[in-house]
Amino acid sequence: MASEEDLKAEIERLRAENESLKKPARGQMSLRVSEKGALSVYGLGRFPVTLYREQWEKLLGMAEQIRDFIRDNDQALKKKE
Repeated sequence: MASEEDLKAEIERLRAENESLKKPARGQMSLRVSEKGALSVYGLGRFPVTLYREQWEKLLGMAEQIRDFIRDNDQALKKKE
């Protein structure tokens, strides 16, 4: 049977592992609901992109226009790598 000390160490190891699993890997995008009920996208840059549901729906509705604009303005737009 494991000692109480061994069990405490295992609990701490599992807590640390659980916390690390909650954080997305560097460069990986993730979604969260903000405190004010908006949708935040993490992983695009230094700060999250946060918009309310209606704003996301409008933006997603323009997806094809945004793709066309990017294609049409390819030479003027910079790429962050």
